[in-house]
Amino acid sequence: MSADARPGVTDAHVHIQPWRDLKPSVADVMRRGKEDHWEWLLALMDDPQALLEILDRSGIWRVGLINYPSPDLMGFTDSTNEFAARYAEAAPDRLLPFGGVHPRFTSDPEGQVEELLRLGIRCLKIHPPHQLFPANAYTMGLETLGRIYRRCEERGLPVLIHTGTSIFPGARCKYGRPMELDDVALDFPDLTIIMAHGGRPLWMDEAFFILRRHRNVRLELSGIPPRRLLEYFPRLAEIGDRVIWGTDWPSPGVRDLRENLDQFLALPLPDELKDAITRHTPLALFPPR
Repeated sequence: MSADARPGVTDAHVHIQPWRDLKPSVADVMRRGKEDHWEWLLALMDDPQALLEILDRSGIWRVGLINYPSPDLMGFTDSTNEFAARYAEAAPDRLLPFGGVHPRFTSDPEGQVEELLRLGIRCLKIHPPHQLFPANAYTMGLETLGRIYRRCEERGLPVLIHTGTSIFPGARCKYGRPMELDDVALDFPDLTIIMAHGGRPLWMDEAFFILRRHRNVRLELSGIPPRRLLEYFPRLAEIGDRVIWGTDWPSPGVRDLRENLDQFLALPLPDELKDAITRHTPLALFPPR
């Protein structure tokens, strides 16, 4: 491990996924602005050693590999879970596989959560705009979603929930409101909930309310331009002990891991808070195995 990639710097949100499975219209959006290195990115999705070299150059020790099934909108099936688990085998201390269970396509939610645990999945991802239901849809009849949350709560498996908008074709952005997490946090008080993206770019006030109200909710910063972070969350320090770093790389608009990290580290925040967000809090949330 290089000196720059010392333990503690965790990017909890990078999209290393089987992009070959993307629906053509989704791939077209993902490709925008990446035309000159698109083939390289596709190859990266099957080359963990290349990713590790990027992490070393970027001063990042570990990354969360975001994966979740969304067969009808994105093109990802349940096989994305096996993909993440296999990819992470190259460096289990540095590559944290995330996966998912789609509540609209499962008849055995508990069994599928157990399968994630068997595979070594470290976090379950729910993406309401891409999976086409609100995060509290179990209160409206989607009982399999509540069963997923319950089993994750029982087994100590964190749940990462996308909040905010999406630019991909067919995404239902209305399902990205952070307020839906109020029900989830109340109904599953021992569930570790990670709020991805902080409701950006529309619902940051809602997100901050949920974070202040519920101690079992964390904020993950991916997809928020670092230079605008304190504009979006001017009182970030009030919840600083429950914030973790993430970039969303290489999604549209996120060009470089190191550039994002450097921009965050340049913000007028106490060094102790920056260390907590990038190192200590994610290390406590996802301890080494």
